[in-house]
Amino acid sequence: MNAPQKITALTTPDVAADTGPAARTRAEREALKLEKRLCRQVGQAIADFNMIEEGDRVMVCLSGGKDSYGLLDILMKLQARAPVRFELVAVNLDQKQPGFPAEVLPNYLRDLGIEHHIETQDTYSIVKAKIPEGKTTCSLCSRLRRGILYSVARRLKCNKIALGHHRDDMLQTFFLNMFFGGKLKGMPPKLTSDNGEFIVIRPLAYVDERDLVAWAAHRAFPIIPCNLCGSQENLQRKQIGDMLREWQKKYPGRIENMTTALQNVVPSHLMDGTLHDFRHLKPTGVPDEDGDKAFDEESFAEPVGSPFGGVTLVSA
Repeated sequence: MNAPQKITALTTPDVAADTGPAARTRAEREALKLEKRLCRQVGQAIADFNMIEEGDRVMVCLSGGKDSYGLLDILMKLQARAPVRFELVAVNLDQKQPGFPAEVLPNYLRDLGIEHHIETQDTYSIVKAKIPEGKTTCSLCSRLRRGILYSVARRLKCNKIALGHHRDDMLQTFFLNMFFGGKLKGMPPKLTSDNGEFIVIRPLAYVDERDLVAWAAHRAFPIIPCNLCGSQENLQRKQIGDMLREWQKKYPGRIENMTTALQNVVPSHLMDGTLHDFRHLKPTGVPDEDGDKAFDEESFAEPVGSPFGGVTLVSA
């Protein structure tokens, strides 16, 4: 689990200090721009990867964090205007962690008027019984949670499972696999579940985490902290996250370039013989723009900023 994040205000510094009509108008205008951007990016990801189709019944996994709240909120907005008909079912797994505010999500979803289901399973006790004190519990907890959610999706007759992973999560996973796992492997926007029964989708694939933080503040979601189980923070993921944030700070636009790179893979310029037949390669006599330039030094243009747009965030 990621460490809980402080939600920040969707304002500029001068607006934060000013609560007059002009400031409120500016804040409302910024919030509207943010909503349009989120809907556009989620809609684009759904279209690019054909995530949702006519007649789908989508189980939206809701943890109580900013990402899953934002996912459900934007999907509901898109559902109201989409050219295809699909159903949404919000599902939360109450794992009986000590201190978990069990009433928060049922009350929120009831007020929202959306079909929902709260699954109560005491996985906390199972994990604590099987994992020695001081050892990380996340691996076993994740396996148990996945199996339960598959069972719920089957019971609710859902064919798609929507998760709240965003662009930053996907990049972090890519670098974690490269630095610590020895693989060029990321977190896909769409894939079959490991049991082959469902399609798992990540509609927030193009969304900047900072925008989700700002949207959660604007919408005043009842955030539930994700450190209730007392599990240790994933230090490797934290290192990667810090690295990416520092890169973006020093070189604006780098995150966007890396995200684009995940969609522009050139197997012939990597080293995986299962993707490109290096062993039997022979000259063709035909010019190829993607052919090796031998001794040429490659040059790269400087990033020109985010093609997705951004917001100004200040600490609350």
